[in-house]
Amino acid sequence: MYLATTGRRSDAPPRPVGVGRRVPGTVVALGAVSLVTDISSEMVTAVLPLYLVLGLGLSPLQFGFFDGLFNGATALVRLLGGRLADRGGGRHRTVAGAGYLLSALSRLGLLLADGAAGGIAAAMAADRLGKGVRTAPRDAMITLSAPPEALGRAFGVHRAMDTTGALLGPLVAFLVLWATADAYDAVFVLSFATGLLGVVVLGLFVPADPGAPSTPVRPTRAPKPAPVPVPKPAPFPKPVRTAPRVLADPAFRRVVVAAALLGAATIGDSFLYLLLQRGLDLPAALFPLLPLGSAACYLLLAVPAGRLADRSGRRIPFLLGHGALLAAYLTLLAPAGPAVAVLVLVLLGVFYAATDGVLMALAAPALPVRGRASGLAVLQTGQALARLVGAAGFGAAWTWWGPRPALAAAALALAAALTAAWRILPGRKAR
Repeated sequence: MYLATTGRRSDAPPRPVGVGRRVPGTVVALGAVSLVTDISSEMVTAVLPLYLVLGLGLSPLQFGFFDGLFNGATALVRLLGGRLADRGGGRHRTVAGAGYLLSALSRLGLLLADGAAGGIAAAMAADRLGKGVRTAPRDAMITLSAPPEALGRAFGVHRAMDTTGALLGPLVAFLVLWATADAYDAVFVLSFATGLLGVVVLGLFVPADPGAPSTPVRPTRAPKPAPVPVPKPAPFPKPVRTAPRVLADPAFRRVVVAAALLGAATIGDSFLYLLLQRGLDLPAALFPLLPLGSAACYLLLAVPAGRLADRSGRRIPFLLGHGALLAAYLTLLAPAGPAVAVLVLVLLGVFYAATDGVLMALAAPALPVRGRASGLAVLQTGQALARLVGAAGFGAAWTWWGPRPALAAAALALAAALTAAWRILPGRKAR
């Protein structure tokens, strides 16, 4: 990655006229897979915090450690998924498909657990492992399918489709619980069937080679050249050296450090929803509807945020998104009310729209093509491990100090991390 000498931001490559206006078919197909899979996963995610905290009686400390532990395990598996996808070439779809299938099968684990804590833990672990395996290869396929100057828009389209599933999942869970008189088993069965549909869509519509053109090229009348022996490309370094090699790049290393600092100051959506539920004294049946507000805002803003990142630079939207999360924390400290709840959900949606895909688009140009999945896995692992620390720390603070002091401490930590990230991330200077 080379730094420009003009006033344009270094993380926003020049955009040729007419390039990147159409989203590649592979990105749309991956978005469809994520849409279906998120309907499946969010059906369970929407009811699981309520089921564990109110149904099984876990304390906030236990829930925070429980949730953070599995997120940490997911982070470590992402490294494995990225390395497997990069080894040999053309394995991105296979590795991602294995992750999607494992997550779908985890719904059967929840069904067979029958309320047993050990069975639920094993099912959650399988779901998070599947997510960890598939995430880096999927994002790598997006970066390999779209031109560098349109990565923000490509990720925006994918995340918008992904969020459509996140929007529909809690709604479906709410309707199923309402129609079956709180029968969680029905939610798990429907989630399993929907997850399998996502695996089928991946196999049918996502090409095995993400770098291949999505539309046929019209042949020319030029004479066919004589065959020329093509040297075999050098293999990418062995997996054990992937992380040191990608972290040797200063620009990518700064992105990883900034994402980890900000992740450590993120308390997790489940805690925000629990704080809203307690503050508003919502009935348990309405709890699955809380994620709908943030998902709807994310859906509306994902593509505009991606376009803005491509045009103005990806650093500023990423930092402003965390500023919106800080505003959500501060808003939760105000007296509870419907207006506060709406504002928190909107700010949470803004946070995801400005950070999720934008972070991948910010980091991808600094990574080699043959190590794209591995590099993104390193970034995602660092962020997820940092969020493990944040979730466990906030759960402990809530248990020892109470929700409001813990939230105030989280807001101070995020403000400090945001200030540090502003200085760490590359700005106008470029290589």
